[in-house]
Amino acid sequence: MGRQPRLSLSVKVGLALFGVVAGALAIVYLAVVPQLESRLVDAKIAELETVAPSVATAAERRRQDRFALQDAVESLGESLDLRIVVFARLGDQLVNVADSRRIQSGDVAADPVALEALETTLPATGRVARDGEEYAEVARPLGSEYVVLVSAPLQDALANVRLVGRSLIVAGAVSLGISWLVGYLVAWGFTRRIRRLEGAAERLAGGDFETPVVDTGRDEVGQLAGAFDSMRVRLAALDRARSEFIANASHELRTPLFSLGGFLELLADEDMDETVRRDFLGEMRGQVERLARLATDLLDLSRLDAGQLEVERVPVDLEATARLVADEFRALAEAQGRELRLHADGPVRALGDEQRVQQVVRALVENALRHTPPGTAVDVAASSRDGLACVSVRDDGPGVPPDDQEHVFERFYRAEGGKASGSGLGLAIASELASRMEGTIELRSAPGETVFTLLLPLSEGEQSRENGVGEGDRDALLGSGAPAR
Repeated sequence: MGRQPRLSLSVKVGLALFGVVAGALAIVYLAVVPQLESRLVDAKIAELETVAPSVATAAERRRQDRFALQDAVESLGESLDLRIVVFARLGDQLVNVADSRRIQSGDVAADPVALEALETTLPATGRVARDGEEYAEVARPLGSEYVVLVSAPLQDALANVRLVGRSLIVAGAVSLGISWLVGYLVAWGFTRRIRRLEGAAERLAGGDFETPVVDTGRDEVGQLAGAFDSMRVRLAALDRARSEFIANASHELRTPLFSLGGFLELLADEDMDETVRRDFLGEMRGQVERLARLATDLLDLSRLDAGQLEVERVPVDLEATARLVADEFRALAEAQGRELRLHADGPVRALGDEQRVQQVVRALVENALRHTPPGTAVDVAASSRDGLACVSVRDDGPGVPPDDQEHVFERFYRAEGGKASGSGLGLAIASELASRMEGTIELRSAPGETVFTLLLPLSEGEQSRENGVGEGDRDALLGSGAPAR
């Protein structure tokens, strides 16, 4: 089957506005025209009701003299510009005994208003049609044998109603055309802006992150364009970071691989001294560990993105973790001319995953050792504060520049001018792991001092101890006269 044509948004909006205006005009027409017609007819009947009693009185006085009755009816009809007819009952029919038109026609012989008044002996009003014309009528009975009918044509009133109706239709047609045109133009303006956003999205999908997304409007479309441009900036930064990461990862992989290849060639020499051989094997072991760390970072990153990395929430002793990591890195720190110090006053139990907590602390310590010059000190401390368990890694290096502090936890990010070693993933993975354990990593940095702090929820037992003494201790303090705080 062929593809069915689609209406553009501008046409749809124009048609929608056309339909709304058409419906509104139809409601106005149905509410105004019939009501106007009804009011004009009621006004004409009310006018007839005001003169009908005097006409009936005049006809009653002259009813016995038919000629005098005819003269009176003619005189009143001419002065009031109305048709006045006097009927007499003849069985079940009406007989025209006097008519202001001086005719004895039968066009009103079966007038329903006159018959109703004669049968009920009460005044009757109504709207009747005769010979293609419509009339407003009032009938008043004269006893039980006669009835006076006062009739006025509705031609002028109905002509006014039809004029109003035609005017509404013409004005409505013009309004419909204008509304469709305005709706089309307004929607066309919006669709142009949306098409520009569509083109921007296609450029972004094609990898063009340099062309800005511009829209000067201050409405929702303008806000959407602003969001698109923010996304463009972030995608550009991510693309640059990705390119840098590929280059860095290639370097990180190439360097140890070349080293391993060179060492393997040298180890093939049978005359190599055993001490040199052991040194080469140690270097090869270090290069293999470097490759393993990079592979581990990439694996953790892919598992985090896939949602396949699960963390436990069990009590973890942060003091023991800090001591373990400090012992692991102390030899490396001393070899680099740095002093690695541990500060711990006792166990600090937090809720988390022990292996992942160790991984985060390792990343913080390794980051401090990598980015501080020789001769600096690195302090690792475990403590609790404000209901949270903390592991802080402090160094007295040059600090993190203010412009880089908000980016250090982003993937692949490395500060300009920083060392080329490392993949730029350690802090990003550490931050995501902390978040998975319902914790966070804080950074406080200034020239001469940089502190990264892992914050985790305290375990239930630590929370009780942090909140103060127990009830028994409080009673003992109060009993001994010590002031309670």
